[in-house]
Amino acid sequence: MSVAGGRVALVTGGSRGIGRAIAHRLGATGHRVAVNFVSRGDAADEAVAAITAVGGTAQAFAGDVGDADSVASLFAAVEAAFGPVEVLVNNAGITADDLLLRMKPEAWDAVIQTNLSSAYLTTRAALRAMVKARWGRIISITSVAGIAGNPGQANYSAAKAGLIGFTKSVAKEVGSRGITVNAVAPGFIETEMTEALGEGVRDRVLPSISVGRFGSPAEIASAVGYLASDDASYITGQVLVVDGGLAF
Repeated sequence: MSVAGGRVALVTGGSRGIGRAIAHRLGATGHRVAVNFVSRGDAADEAVAAITAVGGTAQAFAGDVGDADSVASLFAAVEAAFGPVEVLVNNAGITADDLLLRMKPEAWDAVIQTNLSSAYLTTRAALRAMVKARWGRIISITSVAGIAGNPGQANYSAAKAGLIGFTKSVAKEVGSRGITVNAVAPGFIETEMTEALGEGVRDRVLPSISVGRFGSPAEIASAVGYLASDDASYITGQVLVVDGGLAF
């Protein structure tokens, strides 16, 4: 896989789980990585240390990507440190699960703002420099829940489905400028989020996964690394499902 070495990559929600694995993958392959976090500065510092330990370049940047002013400040700080963002990974996300009849409006709003509106804010901010440079990679982390739905996750599934429509629309707007826009849809991945499911849920889910196991964050990071590379220059508007053959 060819790598655009030294490009500036911003990974939102990059301090833990899938985001941390993505940041590490990009840093290990020559990108200068901005690891974004909201509240876990210690985890972001650990992610940065892991990248520098393998010879990469990284720095932690605080910022709530669901807030327009915070996004403006984040991009200004990244540009001052590394230069304009060339690879944007929209990974920031939260859950606030409940059955729809019991779901509070604030739970709906928070998930939509963090998981979907954030991608609008960060992508709009990144596109200014990408259009000028006539090169860019935008990769959003959606979910199989955005394709098939999931009980108790109407807010999360709606946000992730929205990311898919967002990806396809923006890809058509900026493809002529050398910018690709894609999404990766993970299935069940070994993270803090899936650890909270409990053994009962895991036992029910595993038989529906063709490869017979949950995925690893590194496997999602590999998919993102490919889409961020020059090898993927003719791929845009696509959703790469990485779910081990999960039967919906």
